[in-house]
Amino acid sequence: MSSCLSRPLQEVILARQQTQGIVAAFSALAGNNPGTCSPTGENSGRKTQFARTAARSMASDVVPSMVSGLDYLRDPKLFKGMAFSLEERQTLGIHGLLPPRIKTLDEQAENCMRNLRRFQDPLNQYMYMVDLLDRNEKLFYKLLSENTMELMPIVYTPTVGLACQKFGLAFKRPQGLFITIHDKGHVYDVIKNWPESDVRAIVVTDGERILGLGDLGAQGMGIPVGKLALYTALAGIPPHQLLPVTLDVGTNRQELLDDIDYIGVRHKRVTGEAYDEFIDEFMEAVVRRYGQNCLIQFEDFGNHNAFRFLEKYRNKYCTFNDDIQGTASVAVAGVIAALTATNTKLKDHTFLFQGAGEASIGIANLIAMAMEKREGIPFEEALKHIWLKDSKGLIVAGRSSGGISEHKAPFAHEHAEMKELGDIVKELKPTVLIGAAAVPRVFTPEIIRDMASFNDKPVIFALSNPTSQAECTAEEAYIHSDGRAVFASGSPFPTFTGFGKTYEPGQGNNAYIFPGASLAVIAAGIHHISDSVFLSAAEGLADMVTEDDLAVGRLYPPLDNIREISVKIAKKVAEEAYQSGTASTYPEPEDKEAFIRATLYDYNYDKTSALPTLYQWPEEVQKPFH
Repeated sequence: MSSCLSRPLQEVILARQQTQGIVAAFSALAGNNPGTCSPTGENSGRKTQFARTAARSMASDVVPSMVSGLDYLRDPKLFKGMAFSLEERQTLGIHGLLPPRIKTLDEQAENCMRNLRRFQDPLNQYMYMVDLLDRNEKLFYKLLSENTMELMPIVYTPTVGLACQKFGLAFKRPQGLFITIHDKGHVYDVIKNWPESDVRAIVVTDGERILGLGDLGAQGMGIPVGKLALYTALAGIPPHQLLPVTLDVGTNRQELLDDIDYIGVRHKRVTGEAYDEFIDEFMEAVVRRYGQNCLIQFEDFGNHNAFRFLEKYRNKYCTFNDDIQGTASVAVAGVIAALTATNTKLKDHTFLFQGAGEASIGIANLIAMAMEKREGIPFEEALKHIWLKDSKGLIVAGRSSGGISEHKAPFAHEHAEMKELGDIVKELKPTVLIGAAAVPRVFTPEIIRDMASFNDKPVIFALSNPTSQAECTAEEAYIHSDGRAVFASGSPFPTFTGFGKTYEPGQGNNAYIFPGASLAVIAAGIHHISDSVFLSAAEGLADMVTEDDLAVGRLYPPLDNIREISVKIAKKVAEEAYQSGTASTYPEPEDKEAFIRATLYDYNYDKTSALPTLYQWPEEVQKPFH
């Protein structure tokens, strides 16, 4: 029976591919790309929106003549667990293959949560969720969407970091594409092997800088898989439109090269011209296969590549780098919320960053943009409020130890050279201290006490993740500031009680930003993603922080409402995109929120029958011929 109920991924979704051929015909009537068009006329725009609607709806429909009863047990996109009705079981020929009890989707979800909570080890919980996704896609997304606070730390940070480290032991079946440097010259051929043709968004990594864990090579696949799971769970982007990709160019971590269970190519990283040509070929192949509007999110590339790829591709492709722009957006949202908590303006603050990598520079630049947009401070003047410290010390003009790259140079102000963070804090007396360099516990008790000594409400962001890499814990920030710190972190920390109140520290997770921003990009047809998109998203997120949130020390709205947050962010980004002329979906929807909601993935199957629609003909047309 086990062999009867399993078959290759491509065979499983053959029926959906046939359906997508019909969608392509509709798309051809509307233009080259089913999602967007040039504003050449109202009729053309209406055809395009019709094609988009057809693609959205038909992608999850089934061609009855091409799907057997066993397909409903084998395909996780069709499987309903024990929710098949008696009529469905008997008609599909699967009666007896399932236990006799018929459960609702809610009952199945409750059973899954009970099973999940039996596991004490987060990695076992992660594996349970991966197995559920392989069995029952809609049930997986129901759980993740409706239990976000509990499950997101399992399917994403911090547990996904451990899962990546153990990926060689945990791999079971395809969840994305592995494209190696040795496929150079044939990247398009590899991409064609992915059995879905209507891909709207890709998350791609080369595994060089996975979270704060460094080079994990091909085992970094856990990151794009986890990211795209959040695209669906938190923003409702249909999962068949998403593709995780790992570009395997080798790894420089010797312990992986020596590991018998390592899953990637076994050599040092390929760099230089060959590497760049490989990335160029990948970008071109994506556009050739999926169209110019396919969103490509770069994730966890090394600092030396992340910035240059962003600059190289941002005006040629629909692309962004979440480590730079997404992290910046969620951090700036927290900073804007902190302004309300401290009753201040951006221009009142001095910002000091522990770290000068892609995350820190992205945040710093977006803070300067926000200061210009919100308070009219010229960008160059705003930069003077921001200081960065890297591994060689405070970044200052003419630093003797060098190491000031093109992206660090705007923050190299005139000042004496300084090495130690504690001394720099004493000297600059920052009002906002932000850590994003994965140096654990670098915010020492002394530094926190110093911050509290010259600030009534010191703003301290420990943004590095996973938890083991955080600059300080929430408890340490509150204890050493006498409960006055305005704190946020990149990984979750538990509630803290002390100083006469209960604190619920907010997690500045990128998941607040990238699902909603990506939803807007896809829905509005934004060709090129500028930093203004992420500033709009940051402002939209900060606007949703309530007085009740601030009262308990939380700078972000609760994660359990994140799907609504994503829709609201998408609405704000889409509105500003139409105002600035960067949206290309026409005709422009009058009610943008309603338009966005109409595209969302529905994980409920209680009221969806696996049987074709039945109806009657008039009796007279069915009479025998005489």
